[in-house]
Amino acid sequence: MKKLLALILSGTLTMGALSACGSTAVVAVPQPEESAPAVTEPVPEHTQGTSDAAVKTGLYLGTSLSSSKNAADGEDGYSQANIDLVAVTVTDEGVIDSCVIDSIQAKATFDATGTLTADLTAQVPSKNELGSNYGMGQVSSIGKEWNEQVQALADYVEGKTVEEIKGIAVTEEGKAADADLAASVTVSIAGYLDAIEQAVSNATHLGAMQGDRLVLTTSTNIANSKSATAEEPGQVQTSATVAAITLNGDVITSCYIDAVQANVDFDAAGVITTDLTAVPPTKNELGDNYGMGQISPIGKEWNEQVAAFCAYVTGKTLDQVAGIAVTEKGAAADADLAASVTIAIGEFQALIAKAAA
Repeated sequence: MKKLLALILSGTLTMGALSACGSTAVVAVPQPEESAPAVTEPVPEHTQGTSDAAVKTGLYLGTSLSSSKNAADGEDGYSQANIDLVAVTVTDEGVIDSCVIDSIQAKATFDATGTLTADLTAQVPSKNELGSNYGMGQVSSIGKEWNEQVQALADYVEGKTVEEIKGIAVTEEGKAADADLAASVTVSIAGYLDAIEQAVSNATHLGAMQGDRLVLTTSTNIANSKSATAEEPGQVQTSATVAAITLNGDVITSCYIDAVQANVDFDAAGVITTDLTAVPPTKNELGDNYGMGQISPIGKEWNEQVAAFCAYVTGKTLDQVAGIAVTEKGAAADADLAASVTIAIGEFQALIAKAAA
């Protein structure tokens, strides 16, 4: 499986540029809120006990560009996309069965002439993938790394309803006021509590059952970014694609994929011209407004095609998904799948292959 993952990821970098829905190459790793070199750890997941009760699968992506800044005083400017992620499974009674939290901090620099200085081919791991290399454990008052703290928060909310989560007390700084929770989570949790609520709101029955393993995987790049010229502004385009996957053994029982393209424009003086207070919507949130349906040969929007892909892989094993044949352009070669999905699927296959890591 690791060899398959490597092959898929390699192919994705080549074929992703041909996709009408975005890109798949990847980019510059941010400084964490407290410093971080790049390395990966196992994909975050949660395992419950066994049951025959159906649960809903939900995913939330929330993006902020507000930490971006202009080039000034001899220092480079940068685009910084902070993307918070939550995957959940939820019972019909509204009780959270499983929860996984992650975050992506994609930072790309440009100078005072509007020239990009970031490596556009560098990988952008999530904070869970960075693990101990994120660097928070070295400065944390409880000696816990970021991924350990959000895992503790995820464990804490399991078994609770949204109403109970809304009742979790926080300080003025957004941190846990409850002594037991604060003993294992010192990062601000207010935003994550809101994100969990949104993930629950987005949850729907896709085939998952209690006892299935919940995994959250990501693929992030800024490969389509460009420097400014005298005629045109520059742009950092952060493209993140995320999957919430549930598995019974190596069989996929549900799959929920979404993506966001967060653009920061800047001029030839390195001054940002984008409204950094605006929240970039995800492609699923955009729906028909994404505009793919107007040019698609099958008249289907991005969100419709991704939903069809997710339905197609549900019930298949990880190896079967990795083995789905693609054309030279990265689209599905299988006639049944191609009838409902014409966009490149290599990145989606790679996200699912990561679930085996």
